[in-house]
Amino acid sequence: MSKHFGATLSALALALVVSGCAGGSGTTTTASPAPTTESSATVAPASSAPMTSATEASGSAVPAQAADLKTAATTAGQAIVDAQGMSVYVFAQDKKDAGTSACTGSCAAVWPPVLTGSATPAADGVTAKVGTIATPDGKKQVTINGMPAYHFAKDHAPGDIAGQGVGGVWYLVNPAGDMIKPAAVGGY
Repeated sequence: MSKHFGATLSALALALVVSGCAGGSGTTTTASPAPTTESSATVAPASSAPMTSATEASGSAVPAQAADLKTAATTAGQAIVDAQGMSVYVFAQDKKDAGTSACTGSCAAVWPPVLTGSATPAADGVTAKVGTIATPDGKKQVTINGMPAYHFAKDHAPGDIAGQGVGGVWYLVNPAGDMIKPAAVGGY
């Protein structure tokens, strides 16, 4: 029985190593040689083996602080977007440097704040002054040149700008922090 147990244990270890190479788990492990003793007590549980994520192993891990904001080309011009490429808007009825948002309650359900976990949001390609204010629930809302920043609930994918110009008070923001307003028609 001891030879049978050892052979079964070796076959099981080999099957685990081979199945780990099939991918799909998002993690990689370092295979250790099959145990040479018959005691199952010498086999470490799989959960105690050091695990390395695929991104760590490949060296393409996310930088320590990824940009909260960046810029992207839109049909309205170069505009500020969030880290996922979603459009960022400002509300013309907000007061610059007021430290609060004029969009609360049901307004915030349609125009949710752009949030960050950092007191100093990182911005790639943005020349505007970027900061934060506290939301009513204590989170950090990104500000651009002192104006609170928002998303639009009807934007579903990066590049969507369905909120541009809504109600004549919601606008995309260029990298300098200025509202992107449509050009006057007829040269007036």
